Amino acid sequence: MTDLTLQETTPADSRRGFFLALSAYFLWGLLPFYMKAVAHLPLAEVVAHRIIWSVPIAAVVLVMVNRTADFRAALRSGRMLSMAALTAALITVNWSIYVWAIAVDRTVETALGYYINPLVSVTIGALVLGERLSKLQMVAVALAALAVVVLTVEGGKLPWVSLALAFSFAAYGFFRKTLPVGPSQGFLLEVLLLSIPCLVYVGYLVLAGENHFLAGDWRDTALLLGCGPITAVPLLLFAFGAKLLRLSTIGIMQYIAPTIVFLIAVFIFHEPFGPVDAAAFGLIWAALALYSWSMFAGRKAPAV
Repeated sequence: MTDLTLQETTPADSRRGFFLALSAYFLWGLLPFYMKAVAHLPLAEVVAHRIIWSVPIAAVVLVMVNRTADFRAALRSGRMLSMAALTAALITVNWSIYVWAIAVDRTVETALGYYINPLVSVTIGALVLGERLSKLQMVAVALAALAVVVLTVEGGKLPWVSLALAFSFAAYGFFRKTLPVGPSQGFLLEVLLLSIPCLVYVGYLVLAGENHFLAGDWRDTALLLGCGPITAVPLLLFAFGAKLLRLSTIGIMQYIAPTIVFLIAVFIFHEPFGPVDAAAFGLIWAALALYSWSMFAGRKAPAV
């Protein structure tokens, strides 16, 4: 999803990176509250406004960091545009499933999906890139697969929301790395490409009299306008913070958001969470503990 290659960093840089990334994960963790607030609005309209209002924010950040030349070069590359279109489509699928799942009280499943995500990414790396898995990582992947089997057998169907979120985001991260541009340039390129069909769709809603933006209720207008900041700000905070942190640090911190989402789903939204769910989550948490330990055990580089 982002370029995590470390440059020479100081302890002050690492602290700054930690707080930037922590802010991003905290905002992502609280995102279900916002998605509940817009749950009465059509899914497609919410996603369209997430994209449209992300464009000016991403553009301002790009100007602030003085990377407009890289972005203009990306716009002239047909290969880069085609790859950006693919990653944009994948992240749109991910966002759409997430917004829908929160609206229909399946927030617990979204938390499970983002817990599974790093293990899916590791598996993709092994199958597609030929990366070798350590024994601990293989056990972690097996435990995650067992959790999916438990939920499937007891529930009578695949936990497709969790799997769709995990695989779509893992695929996004995999293909995003093929874009030879920085995180801010890549994000602007993606939302700019997506904004074209989104603007057409919103224009259709206006002509059909079905739009909710500037249509009378100021609260709906404010919520749709706020879809841009709640989408772009945490992603950009993470992008800049991750550049200043070790991969192992990011690997541990990525569990912050789904943990907050899980607590919100169970204790605030009061979604069902029975013994089978507890068993599946227990397997996932054990898998993540092993995966995290494998990252620390296998790290030979000195601390930054």
